[in-house]
Amino acid sequence: MRIIGQSGCDNLAVVYMAETAPKKYVEFVESLQPPFPREEKWVLIVSTMYGCPVGCAMCDAGGWYKGKISTEDILAQIDYPVLKRYPDRHIPAGKFKIQFARMGEPSLNENVLTVLDMLPERYGADGLMPCLSTVAPAKASCFFDRLIEIKNNAYGNGHFQFQFSVHSTDDKIRDKIMPVPKWSLEDMARYGEKYFRPGDRKLTLNFALAENCPVSPDKIADIFDPDLFLIKTTPINPTLSAQQNGINNSLNDRNKKLTDNMIEKLRKFGFDVIVSVGELEENRIGSNCGQYIRRFLNDRSKIDAAYEYEIVA
Repeated sequence: MRIIGQSGCDNLAVVYMAETAPKKYVEFVESLQPPFPREEKWVLIVSTMYGCPVGCAMCDAGGWYKGKISTEDILAQIDYPVLKRYPDRHIPAGKFKIQFARMGEPSLNENVLTVLDMLPERYGADGLMPCLSTVAPAKASCFFDRLIEIKNNAYGNGHFQFQFSVHSTDDKIRDKIMPVPKWSLEDMARYGEKYFRPGDRKLTLNFALAENCPVSPDKIADIFDPDLFLIKTTPINPTLSAQQNGINNSLNDRNKKLTDNMIEKLRKFGFDVIVSVGELEENRIGSNCGQYIRRFLNDRSKIDAAYEYEIVA
């Protein structure tokens, strides 16, 4: 794997772009969560596909797909920042998160399961916590069943995070945002009942809040058990695709009253609600947004407040 570009700073986040084979490119990230130092929390975000076949309306990885990333090249994205900082592979961070959430839908690549099997033996990291985020493609049921086995065998006592990317409770809007056959909300709820066992972290329902993408607390409460699921709200990141598709962030001052009412109602239903807003500097770096490879390779276009790459000769 050859690093061909990077952006950012060590005290917040660094985005790497790498070539794993001729004309095959990946993005991956290492980041901190201020005010926590690296010894307390260190986060790696890796890609699982070259592009993505799903084509989510706010994601720049859609629109091109060049295949699944191999087990070796997923591990290489983890090894690069690990070996740079911890050559002996012993990571002292109290929480060492590896998120399979940068480029690609992880449940459509069975190599992700192989990587998850290997991680505990590959690194000396008591704080190891893999995190998997998915739109729950309908044809990935076997992947999700196997994931439960791996989680139970290797990542007990809350050392695994699982997240459904939901974004709206309106089925037609969900189909527009994530144009792929996928699980219904009821399917997700049933999976949560199979997945969860005492000591596990709750499954996350993630809503990237956008204007005209309704989120109904009543519908969520009717379908999901707050003892098994928590809610996370995030802003829509400033991607080119979101701009081009007219998807506007609603986690802002203009919509504050509406958003606050929704969150308050969810909490009254018994749900834990996390409002996750990254550092503004991360938008410039591009660490909390994805993904720039397609635009970067095609025409090197930029958008405001995101994706500044420094080319490495």
